[in-house]
Amino acid sequence: MTAYHIKLFAEGKAFCYSTVFDLKIIRNDLPNIKSLRSDKDRGDGTARYVLSGEGAGIIFRIDEKSGDLHATQRLDREEKASYTLQAQAFNKITGLPLEPATEFIVKIHDINDNEPKFTKAVYTASVPEMSDVGTFVIEVNATDADDATYGNSAKLVYSILQGQPYFSVEPETGIVRIALSNMDREVRKEYQVIIQAKDMAGQMGGLSGTTMVNVTLTDVNDSPPRFAYSSYHLSTYESAEIGSTVGRIKANDGDEGENAEMKYRIVDGDGKEYLDIITDEITQEGVIVVKKKLDYESKRVYTVKVEVTNTHQDPNFTVLGPFLDTAIIKVTAKDVDEPPVFSRPQFVFEVNEDTPKGIAIGTITAWDPDATHYPIQYAIDQHTDPERLYHIDPKNGSITIIKSLDREVSKWHNISVLASEMNNPHQRSRVPVLIKVLDVNDNAPEFAMIYETFVCENVRAGQLIQTISAIDTDDPLVGHKFVFSLSSMNPNFTIFDNEDNTARILTRRSGFNRREMSVYYLPVVISDSDYPIQSSTSTLTIRVCSCDATGNMRSCSVDALLLSAGLSTGALVAILLCVLILLSEFMQTGRKEPLIISKEDIRDNVVSYNDEGGGEEDTQAFDIGTLRHPEVVESNQLRRDIIPEMLFPYHRPSPMKECADVRDFIISRLQENDTDPSAPPYDSLATYAYEGNGSIAESLSSLESSATEGDHEYDYLSNWGPQFKKLADMYISKDTGVAN
Repeated sequence: MTAYHIKLFAEGKAFCYSTVFDLKIIRNDLPNIKSLRSDKDRGDGTARYVLSGEGAGIIFRIDEKSGDLHATQRLDREEKASYTLQAQAFNKITGLPLEPATEFIVKIHDINDNEPKFTKAVYTASVPEMSDVGTFVIEVNATDADDATYGNSAKLVYSILQGQPYFSVEPETGIVRIALSNMDREVRKEYQVIIQAKDMAGQMGGLSGTTMVNVTLTDVNDSPPRFAYSSYHLSTYESAEIGSTVGRIKANDGDEGENAEMKYRIVDGDGKEYLDIITDEITQEGVIVVKKKLDYESKRVYTVKVEVTNTHQDPNFTVLGPFLDTAIIKVTAKDVDEPPVFSRPQFVFEVNEDTPKGIAIGTITAWDPDATHYPIQYAIDQHTDPERLYHIDPKNGSITIIKSLDREVSKWHNISVLASEMNNPHQRSRVPVLIKVLDVNDNAPEFAMIYETFVCENVRAGQLIQTISAIDTDDPLVGHKFVFSLSSMNPNFTIFDNEDNTARILTRRSGFNRREMSVYYLPVVISDSDYPIQSSTSTLTIRVCSCDATGNMRSCSVDALLLSAGLSTGALVAILLCVLILLSEFMQTGRKEPLIISKEDIRDNVVSYNDEGGGEEDTQAFDIGTLRHPEVVESNQLRRDIIPEMLFPYHRPSPMKECADVRDFIISRLQENDTDPSAPPYDSLATYAYEGNGSIAESLSSLESSATEGDHEYDYLSNWGPQFKKLADMYISKDTGVAN
């Protein structure tokens, strides 16, 4: 049955009152809601009623004659709770309204035709394990489409159908709470709770709906780590390297996530010095590693006590007891054949550089660490002692000197000594041996540099002309201390020791004359202060020069310049003569085509020869001269690397009488080059006295040229002879041979 509330509001004469009709009808009925009748309806059938507004003609209709109002279909309050309609009476004959239209509202009364529905079909919640009773878990919410303001159709009550005794729900609010204490995640992690919502305040006949709540207990650190065994047994070879893994152990923890993170440490045991434990953060295992070399011969079993604890501890649960566990780990060292062991990681010896050969400078000691204790033999790695300076006794390890040492050559000698077992030479060890060569005063001091010293002709007595210093390759402990002196009394110069490893050279007189004496040699004695005292004499060369009034050098004597350059007077004259001869040859060849016109004509290609001589005709390169003058081609071409039988049919006598030495020198050198098969070929720009056939340059020699060409004068020595003689007379005295 559905109750409809119909309120009619009439505003006219006929409807000057309002009436509320309460009708209860059965669904699918078309109830007669109310009869609407106008006061001006005389009952003679002339009045006609018309209905308009929401649902008029579709949901509601009116009887034109009687004014009865009817519902034509089911009404649902949840879809529409009220309708606004207008009713009006008309005269059938005239069609005029009998009265103004009247508006009225039809309200639909609610019945309990909707069950409660939850906002989610499945809820998900989580709560920490070991939570107290009454701890909030989740709040569920259901709604009812019925009218909450009318009766109890929408008044809901919550109850729990499944999930007891672990959870409870508040009837009015739908809040789910913990109902059992000490719920342990390690025992049970997930729960399914079914909650019911019922309308009509939970009374009989009410409608209901249900939902499911999946509750997960989250982890708290309430479980301490525990070892599976009280002791573990591991083993490794005594040769295991430091840091190598011996084995792994793992404790169990019922927690998860960071609550299950553990750390291990060694707290006690006689192997604490040799073993260590590292926590593997990924696997949460304890990794036993070698901390210090194990020795089977000295100790067979190493014992440590290992402790494991949680990294993150909850103070709410640590009060229940210590959150740690311990276990004993025993590591057995297994024997291996080990190489010899030296008594030191390195050996350092000192030896004086003057130590005689055959003297021992130190002893290397090593032994077999194994229980067998095999004898050891020693040897020097020859790659570290390439000069073979040292020898080691293969039995006792004594190192001796077999060659003289020189600290000035090398201050340190770094060698390697090998020790191996006699019964097993493959078991070998190496140790560095550092030998420091100590200094002995075995080198004399000398000038620190080459001094260019000069004295002015107008110098005064007591004037400083040079400050000298010395060096010594020795290395005394307290530093160098040099003493300077003259080997004998010198009338021209004296020396003053500054006592700071330098000395001053002073003049003892004035008025030097470079024409009388252009160079002076001053022997200086330099001594050191170490034991035994070493001394040497170094000669200071002093040139006499012409100076201006302020002491600045203007010029020096020729002898002095030559001496400073390391050349004699005769050598200088010979060089000058050769230069003049070469210049004269080039000056007289002005009309001839040069052998090489430009730098571009120099061929830079690789040439090959068929024999040891060689010449331009032997090369595989192009002849530039032939390319420029193709008309010069002769069938009979002579080799340029073979001396012809008749080199020159005619020799003009040389008028060079005054310069016979220079002439003989040049001629002898020409002959040597002509007859030497290994002399450079033409292609290397060496000029020969005989050019051979086919050369467009013809002969360029001023000494061996043919006399048939009358337009050239090749006798340069006869023309230049008097000038060379005069030049030589200017520099060389016939009586003394000393430069003027």
